[in-house]
Amino acid sequence: STGLRKGVVVKIEQTVQSIQKALEEAELMAGCEIRSVYAGIAGSHIKGFNSHGVIAIKDGEVTPKDVERAMDAARAIAIPLDREVIHTLPQGYIVDDQRGILDPLGMSGVRLEVHVHIVTGAVTSAQNMVRACHRSGLDVSDIVLESLASGKAVLSQEERELGVVLVDIGGGTTDIAILHNDAIKHTGVLALGGQNLTNDIAYGLRTPMVSAEDIKIKHGCALVDLVRPDEVIEVPSVGEREARPLSRQILAAICQPRMVEILSLVDLELTPSGYKNLATAGVVLTRGTAPMAGCREVGQAKFTLPT
Repeated sequence: STGLRKGVVVKIEQTVQSIQKALEEAELMAGCEIRSVYAGIAGSHIKGFNSHGVIAIKDGEVTPKDVERAMDAARAIAIPLDREVIHTLPQGYIVDDQRGILDPLGMSGVRLEVHVHIVTGAVTSAQNMVRACHRSGLDVSDIVLESLASGKAVLSQEERELGVVLVDIGGGTTDIAILHNDAIKHTGVLALGGQNLTNDIAYGLRTPMVSAEDIKIKHGCALVDLVRPDEVIEVPSVGEREARPLSRQILAAICQPRMVEILSLVDLELTPSGYKNLATAGVVLTRGTAPMAGCREVGQAKFTLPT
């Protein structure tokens, strides 16, 4: 993700190069040519909140037009001119006094209410991402919130139904989503990710950024207690100096505080949302920095929420 910082494009030429590199690798693996993409968006500018809309059912039976009118009523909120609505995600419908309806089409009633989760983002951030894709020769089918896309990829239907917290720890951001009854209840974005770990390693071990990233991937561990005292790693030095041996426990001592900080901030994001107790299926960690939680083999870690 060279060219991006905290999920936002900061150098468009480097971002284009990153997209082209990823595109070549994807085409090679898939064995086909890619012409259009869904562009994931993240960053501290992303804001999510819940809303609802109420309408009168015209003909006594819910039609697609009634559902669309209810969604429009839920979207009728004031947002700043420099922001745009990225997603309007239905959480559930109420027909008259009947709650918990997932699909109201064809039902009889006089009043339709919909509860939605609305995700907004900065207009310029979305435009820069789309522009970078266009300069890479790609059409953008749509813009998708990172945590929503990750949820589609890694969560099982049972987890989505029971209730789960998805923590998507990427390079520049950590994206959070709470799902229950197969609907998004809460979303959040933290401006911390794997790049912060790489920076800590580079400064702590006095090694170049490229070497720090490689050390993190190959030897990183978020708990000092999991590392044997006799484990030693080679650390490249800056400039022409020779590489030097170093205890892997020192590396873990650098990684652990940063991971504790990230996961503590995740917990601070979950608690005031009011939906933390809905996560019956626990927490799912995914994406590039997830192996730091101790599941290097599968790249995904699952654990229950602490009390």
